[in-house]
Amino acid sequence: MKHINFLLIIICIFCFSCSRYDEFSRDELEGMGAEGLAELLAKTVTKPWRGEEFLPGKTGGTWYSVMNEDPKSFNHLIAEQDNATGTVVSSMTDYFFDYDAVQRDWKPRVISTQIITDEANDTMQVICTLRDDLYWSYYNSNRKVKVTSDDVIFWYNEIRGDPACQSSGYYQQFLYMPDGSDAQITIRKIDELRFAFHFPRIIAEPLLSINMDFGPRHVYEPAKRSGGAEAVRNLFTIADDPKTIPSMGEWFLVEYTPGQRLAYRRNPDYWKKDSNGVSIPYVDQMIVRIIPDENTRMLLFQKGDTETYTLRPEDLDGLVNRNDGSYTVFNSEGSLSANFWTFNQNPVNSGKPQYNWFIQKEFRQAMSCLLNRERINAQVYRGLAQPKLSIFPEPNAYYNPAITLKYLYDTQKALSLLSSIGIKQDSNGIMRDSQNRQIEFDLAIRSESTMIQDIASILMDELSKTGIKLNIRVMDFQKQVQMLFETFDWDSTIIGLSGAGIFPSQGSNVWTSDGNLHMWHPNQQSPSTDWEARIDYLYNEGVFTIDRNKAKVIWDEFQSILLEQCPLIYLMRSRGFWGINNRWDFTNVYYDNMNGAETTYIYLK
Repeated sequence: MKHINFLLIIICIFCFSCSRYDEFSRDELEGMGAEGLAELLAKTVTKPWRGEEFLPGKTGGTWYSVMNEDPKSFNHLIAEQDNATGTVVSSMTDYFFDYDAVQRDWKPRVISTQIITDEANDTMQVICTLRDDLYWSYYNSNRKVKVTSDDVIFWYNEIRGDPACQSSGYYQQFLYMPDGSDAQITIRKIDELRFAFHFPRIIAEPLLSINMDFGPRHVYEPAKRSGGAEAVRNLFTIADDPKTIPSMGEWFLVEYTPGQRLAYRRNPDYWKKDSNGVSIPYVDQMIVRIIPDENTRMLLFQKGDTETYTLRPEDLDGLVNRNDGSYTVFNSEGSLSANFWTFNQNPVNSGKPQYNWFIQKEFRQAMSCLLNRERINAQVYRGLAQPKLSIFPEPNAYYNPAITLKYLYDTQKALSLLSSIGIKQDSNGIMRDSQNRQIEFDLAIRSESTMIQDIASILMDELSKTGIKLNIRVMDFQKQVQMLFETFDWDSTIIGLSGAGIFPSQGSNVWTSDGNLHMWHPNQQSPSTDWEARIDYLYNEGVFTIDRNKAKVIWDEFQSILLEQCPLIYLMRSRGFWGINNRWDFTNVYYDNMNGAETTYIYLK
């Protein structure tokens, strides 16, 4: 089950490499995809988690894993902004709840809740009770600091709630009020284990709004008092001894060698236990090597030096068809999320001709019509993907299969749309606007992902057939993030967002015009367009509408507008393949497109 947070953190979802193929006809693509998929699936295992109980296992063993880059810190606040840091820190803390996407229900982790609604005053409270067996423990020490409501309240008010800390959770604390103002969700202490969130108005998913993890108050509060936000960010740097970091999670971090590896030891005080009272995880230690190269990671898995590996399309033949019996490959349905292509509509670029093209929906619709997803599927995904044509995924309660993207691959339709806004081919076949300017723009992509580079090459080729020049700019991920949120000096980009949108209200900072992840024009003081104003209105209405039938009408229109305006043009949902070493017992192992790889309760055979 997933820890679902309200905010979406930018990531580039696909970091694969992929060889290129010659073009195929439509019939060849369909035939190859059907036959190849059936043959591959026959040699893999399908085992989605559907609510089964996890059976008791046994402790022992070492889990060998990899990550592709060094963490920037071991700091709980910095973990919100850096994916590698977040991966490391998440093993030493815990979220309030999990969300069971199968049963569509919240499951308590470190707190239980009671929701109290005051309909007369249009307010609500969520009373939270911490588990009584939570501790900040220290490695190889008897020192344990009990986790109390003070930890949560400090983190909510002084870290997430302080703009100086620049926490992504800051925006999560505010609700849009009927009079147009913003009001804060406040927190108050009841006793050592209980605290309450007060909502200034009733919302549909209060637990989604408050779900969070937090750091140890007894460490962060003295730093905040003495040196403010800067002192908070300077705690637990990569130069510090990781054994000094307290953990309330599954693991202690005990070693870090930059560029080489991290080492963890099992936390015997962790609250989660099996039916025999044994703390999870069962594995005694975990060694994580830092390996940026995907091919090296694949070879390590083949040699048995790592426990799992997420297969790329070009790995399938070698790992599935020539399996020596030392591992098992699981498969899942297409992922719930996808990368997308988006265009910069920020008026800071209003002096550029590209800005005048990008702000016109007909241009964006035409680009969607030039996106040859069948070709991308065949040449990049080897027939193992499907287009993402909807805003919400299937597990979302407001997913509507009748609401899908209308602007599919159709060159003639693209030419017609462009012509309607004065963009036509000249006598040499070069596309020009009404001022005779050549249609030429950049596409910024992440350097680490050769798979995205292959997709970009296909886009460049397809656009060139209509006389549009696309220039591919390859950059590292941090430069891409800086470009999107600081300099705004970009034309178009392909990127992805974490989180699949299981709840329609996920993405407050993406869909609403004032959001910092409103990718195409962030942080607007007021909506720049009528359609964005309508999206703002629908989003806020949907968030506060409890009645399912009324909410469906709202979210249907919300999805329809976004698919008509094409601010984000989604690409492909790739089928997943995941290998795991056969030395592990698979009783408690599952793999599916909603929860990913479930190995929490894994143990040695």
